[in-house]
Amino acid sequence: MDFSNHTLVTEFVFLGFSNITHGQVYLALLFLTIYLVTILGNFMIITLILVDSHLHSPMYFFLSHLSCLDVCYSTVTVPKILANLLLQRHTISYNHCFAQMFFLMAFSGSECWLLAIMAYDRYAAICQPLHYSHLMSSNVCVTAAVMIWIWGFLDSAVHTALASKLHFCGDNQIHHIFCDLPPLLKTACGNVHMSQMTTHIATIFAGMAPFFWVVISYFYILASILRIRSNSGRQKAFSTCSSHLLVVILYFGNGLLNYNQPSAGYSLEIDTLISTIYCIVTPMMNPLIYSLRNKEVKGALRKVLERHRRI
Repeated sequence: MDFSNHTLVTEFVFLGFSNITHGQVYLALLFLTIYLVTILGNFMIITLILVDSHLHSPMYFFLSHLSCLDVCYSTVTVPKILANLLLQRHTISYNHCFAQMFFLMAFSGSECWLLAIMAYDRYAAICQPLHYSHLMSSNVCVTAAVMIWIWGFLDSAVHTALASKLHFCGDNQIHHIFCDLPPLLKTACGNVHMSQMTTHIATIFAGMAPFFWVVISYFYILASILRIRSNSGRQKAFSTCSSHLLVVILYFGNGLLNYNQPSAGYSLEIDTLISTIYCIVTPMMNPLIYSLRNKEVKGALRKVLERHRRI
């Protein structure tokens, strides 16, 4: 196809909040509040894990990485959304759009596998307690964390490189609130088959594979818990998994709605709501879930507050 007669796109327009004519400033204030809670909550988790020796275990090592990913994930999307709402000009330049898409996919891809590794950690603790120190040694944890981050960035680099080869001519309107690959491909002119095929393959390895890893891990965990005779033992085992399980359901559930739309698609309003929950609300929920439901995290927070009062 000859693109010489088409005007190349230099910026994209987000349609997600275009139908909100009044109250965009109030919406921005709401999102700013959520963003600040997200940043403060996740940094609180990271700080507590660093300063409290009782939290120096594989479970909390991976939790600190989860908090770091949530901070990064929110920072990639929310500040631009806030600026667009306050300026009431819902645009993003071509280069900034691809940068946002790259980091967004890198952090979300890393988080999928991080949640899977955290499920394996719970499996090792409950189903293989005698071998736990070997299965989740410090070398294993550090190697797993490094590989998760590398995987996320390599996977994102492939998608971004393929998308950058596409032509965007004329239609610069994105039915979304941030730059992501599926809505971006809908605005491209020409053959997008390679990018779509790569996206489907990546969905298997970056989304479905870690999800099934989590499901299988919890199948064995549930089987082991049901074999515990005492009610207190079962409750203790369940309590060690409940926070992670809630985070998994929240993250993969929202991801499923966001990336696996029906063929007809959602309405713009529903798509905007799902995207808002996925990129703004979900990162805020993770520290709240772990701080409110986890006795060790609450205990560490209590110690820090008591020390601060003494000072």
